[in-house]
Amino acid sequence: MKVALVVGHKASSKGACNENYNLSEFDYNTKIIDEVILKLSQDKSKIECFKVFRQTTYSDLPEQINELHPDIVLSFHCNAFNKKASGTEVLYYHKSKRGKLFADLFQEAIVSMLRLPDRNILPCTSEDRGGSLLRYTNAPALILEPFFIDNDLDLERASSMKEHLVECYADTLEFISSNYY
Repeated sequence: MKVALVVGHKASSKGACNENYNLSEFDYNTKIIDEVILKLSQDKSKIECFKVFRQTTYSDLPEQINELHPDIVLSFHCNAFNKKASGTEVLYYHKSKRGKLFADLFQEAIVSMLRLPDRNILPCTSEDRGGSLLRYTNAPALILEPFFIDNDLDLERASSMKEHLVECYADTLEFISSNYY
């Protein structure tokens, strides 16, 4: 199975931040993806991973990903709102049956591991946030929002359980690989 692991945002526009910890979602997720790739390689997984950085505009990202011919696309993000909102959610394209199935698997795994509020899986259209990525990639695509980075308690929980989060992502990919590809 081929997996595109997309770093949300880019170095020049790092996305949501936690000011108290001076940490952006771009920096956090760049490291998480590196660790997921390392974990899968240590487990001698048959999953081929592609770490994807957005090279140009967000609207060009689906084409950039499609050139890799992945079987699944995971875009790594962290939510932010008002420094108080908390929880986990996974977004998928509303017409994708496999996207919904994989979103359920990741949501259940992340919620049971981080034990933050379950904000559910969210079906998106191409007009919703992240919708063009979810709609225009050829493979089922998910946007992972495991916690709110601007909420100190969410970030502290995710940071203290980082190794488990990496394992959660890798194990869920292994499960999908074994059962659906």
